[in-house]
Amino acid sequence: MKVLFFGVHEFERAYLESEMAKTPYEGTLLSTRLTLETAGLANGYDAVCVFVHDKVNAQIVSVLKNGNTKLLLLRSAGFNHIDLESCSSAGIKVCRVPEYSPYAVAEHTIALLLALDRKIHRAVSRVKDLNFSLDHLVGFDLHGKTVGVVGTGKIGGQVCRILKGFGCDVLAYDPYPNQELVDDKICRYVELNQLFKESVVISLHAPLTKESHHLINSETLGLMRKGVFLINTSRGGLIESSALIAGLKSGRVAGAALDVYEEEESVFFGDHSFEVLADDVLARLLTFPNVIITAHQAFLTQEALREISRVTVQSVDEFVKGRPLTNEVLSVK
Repeated sequence: MKVLFFGVHEFERAYLESEMAKTPYEGTLLSTRLTLETAGLANGYDAVCVFVHDKVNAQIVSVLKNGNTKLLLLRSAGFNHIDLESCSSAGIKVCRVPEYSPYAVAEHTIALLLALDRKIHRAVSRVKDLNFSLDHLVGFDLHGKTVGVVGTGKIGGQVCRILKGFGCDVLAYDPYPNQELVDDKICRYVELNQLFKESVVISLHAPLTKESHHLINSETLGLMRKGVFLINTSRGGLIESSALIAGLKSGRVAGAALDVYEEEESVFFGDHSFEVLADDVLARLLTFPNVIITAHQAFLTQEALREISRVTVQSVDEFVKGRPLTNEVLSVK
C-alpha cells in the first residue's frame, strides 16, 4: 500500500511519520498542495491524503482515478472541499477525521474571546513600545453576560461548558439539540433570531452548508444588539465578510475574533510577509483595532495533531484489510 500525502506542513510532519512508521505501508510526504497541475504526482499511489485547503474537484478526481488511486484521505473534519459525487463515480473511497480534539478548538475560542474582550493584543503591542497606559483597554466581565453559541456538537458543546464555568447565561441554537447539555443545566436552547437579539457575544460552531452559508449577513447583523462580539472558529463562509466590515464600521459589531475567513485558502498556512496582500477584504479587516485574526490554528495542539495522524492511518489500515471504513464520507445525491 502506497500513500501520498499532499500539503504536509512542518507542524504535522513528525506526527504523520511516526504513525506511518508503525505500519508496513509506504508513505511519501510532500509539502506541495494537490492541484490539477500536481495531481499527476499521485500516479501509482493507492491512497492520497490531502489537507483542508486542497480542493478536490471532478478534474482532479479524474486524474487520481487514471493513476489508480482507490482511497482519498482527508486530514480534516470538513469535506466541503471534496467533490464526493465524482469520487463515488470514480470508485474512490473518501475518509475524514470527524473529530480530533474538541478541547483544542473550544479552548482557542475562549482564548480569542478573552483576548478580544480584554484587548490583550493591543496591550501587548503597547508594552513593547514602552507605553504602559491603560487608557482604551477597558473590557467587561464575562460573568453574568448572555453568550450565544450556534452549533452544539462536540466543539460547541465544550464551549458552552467553559462559558458556563465563567458564569455566563448560555443560549444555544442547533437543529439537533444536545440533551445532555440541557440536563446538566449548561445552556438554554432558543430560536436563532432570539439568540441573535439577546446575546452580548455570539460564537459560531456550525458546519458550512448551503443553508448556513453567510449565516451572519447584513440582515442577521441587524437583529443583533449594538456592540455585539462575534467569534468564529468554525468555517469562514458562515460570515459574509463585507457585511461584517459594515457592522464594524457602524459600531453594530464591537469586535470580532476570527480563526477562519471565507477566502482563506489563498492566504492561510503560508508566509506572505514579503508580499503585497492581494485580498482587499482581508486587508481591510486587518486594519480594525477591534478585530483579531488567527490563521486557522484553533486545532493546533499536540493532542489534535496526534489524533489526526492516528485516525488517518487507521483508515488506511481498514481499507487494506477490507474492514468497514469507520470514517467514510458518503456521497449524497
